[in-house]
Amino acid sequence: MKEKETLWNKNFSVACIANFLIACSFNLLVPVIPLYLTEVLHIPETNVGIVLSSYVLAMLFMRPFSGYMVDIFPRKALYIIGLSLFVSVYLGYYLVTAVLAFVIVRFIHGVFWGITSVSANTVVIDIIPASRRAEGIGFFGMFNNLALAIAPYIALNIYHSAGFHWLITCAIGMGIMAIIFVSLINVPVRPKSVRPPLSFDRFILLPALPVLINQIIMTSAWGTLIPFAALYGKSIGIQNSGILFLFLAFGIIVSRIFSGKMVDKGYIHPVIISALLIAAIGFVVYSQVHLLVAFCVSAFVVGVGFGMLLPALQTIYVNMATHDRRGTASSTYLTGFDVGNGIGMLTGGYIITLWSFQTLYIIAAAACLLGIIVYLTSTIRVYNRKKLVE
Repeated sequence: MKEKETLWNKNFSVACIANFLIACSFNLLVPVIPLYLTEVLHIPETNVGIVLSSYVLAMLFMRPFSGYMVDIFPRKALYIIGLSLFVSVYLGYYLVTAVLAFVIVRFIHGVFWGITSVSANTVVIDIIPASRRAEGIGFFGMFNNLALAIAPYIALNIYHSAGFHWLITCAIGMGIMAIIFVSLINVPVRPKSVRPPLSFDRFILLPALPVLINQIIMTSAWGTLIPFAALYGKSIGIQNSGILFLFLAFGIIVSRIFSGKMVDKGYIHPVIISALLIAAIGFVVYSQVHLLVAFCVSAFVVGVGFGMLLPALQTIYVNMATHDRRGTASSTYLTGFDVGNGIGMLTGGYIITLWSFQTLYIIAAAACLLGIIVYLTSTIRVYNRKKLVE
């Protein structure tokens, strides 16, 4: 009987700690920037969206190029360079006093986050044993979820007690610690190969294009949840809507305990279909039952659903890519998540204005069910035909 390969070795543990620190540094600013723009810089609320969207646009612009760079250049070196530049941009926040300057700083920050996130995801795939790939991807992503739950709470406390500049200082400190941990990761040396010509398929994993379209449908539901949580909670009489993030993160963490192992054992399709069904049920409860207990339970259920879904989706991309295109696979997965998330955020505001929050989350549940239909009729066939064994 073949001995099970070790996942939680020193290398993987260091990579997870680095990922947690990077994610904390990133998430510290997310809940605070709108407050700082309106309360300190006195920027009209209508302009806040412009500042926030500049970051997203930069990430979308940079993701495909990042995948190409990760596949061409040494991955660890690019990871450290991208992360160092990402951390250095924080210095710009000390100086900004106008909306245009903030847009520029956020855009540059988004560019370097695009490089950092793709590099991080690709490096960890290189150090995870192939037999435990989905499990490893799930646990690695779990540290992002821990940061998502912890960092916003810490950030608001620092901002209200010490101010925005102290918050930036904390973000820089976490970023520097992350750089130190990344430098300790031992990444396998790839054999030197001839640099491939620049072409479209170096930016998007073309065999996985149907998967990308399916992913955008699935993740558009996720994009309706987090941005509108506080407003929805307030509208149904739940003032402490921040508790949603804790239950959402808890659901994701619980799902990672079992879902990755199931994917590695060959149950990738049942995991994805079950995940979407679970998420759809969570959205329906979230939309219809307006009690604190239901608010928390539905957030937990949605967290379990997407906690199962996202690592399995990333595994599909990786399994459809050769070793020298893992960066392209990671960037395609992250691009799909960004686009779906963005569509959910953009359409969510219009749906709420035209109809209601309840309608929005019923539509989110419908998007999950539509994702199942597309997966069963298209994605499974594409994956089974195009997957590789490495």
